[in-house]
Amino acid sequence: MPTAGRAGGPRNAALIPLRYPEGMEWGTVTSTIEDLRRRGFTDHFKVSGRTLLALDAGKPFPPGDVVIRDYYRFEGVSDPDDMAVVYAIEGRGGTRGILTDAYGAYADPAVGAMLDLLRIDREVVGR
Repeated sequence: MPTAGRAGGPRNAALIPLRYPEGMEWGTVTSTIEDLRRRGFTDHFKVSGRTLLALDAGKPFPPGDVVIRDYYRFEGVSDPDDMAVVYAIEGRGGTRGILTDAYGAYADPAVGAMLDLLRIDREVVGR
């Protein structure tokens, strides 16, 4: 079952309940990514140095040019390897995509460092 909280993963403990779209059941990373794609988050983001790179668009974004629109943390109930965070990211100019990271011991330190620089601005779009 996913939960939502502040960006940055395990260092930030403030969690709030997820908002479930009507008729949508969140349960897996795959179903969450599919829903985000339907909502227009179609690119794939990757941390590259001190920028977020939109892989499909081929555009680099410094931290000030991107915002986290939504995020979902998945906790592995029976398997700690199932712990992950899915971020819905929007870059300047409207590039929208997804960044994923492990949660907990397997989290990528480069992703965590980047997330500490990003602003969270949730919007209710396409829900």
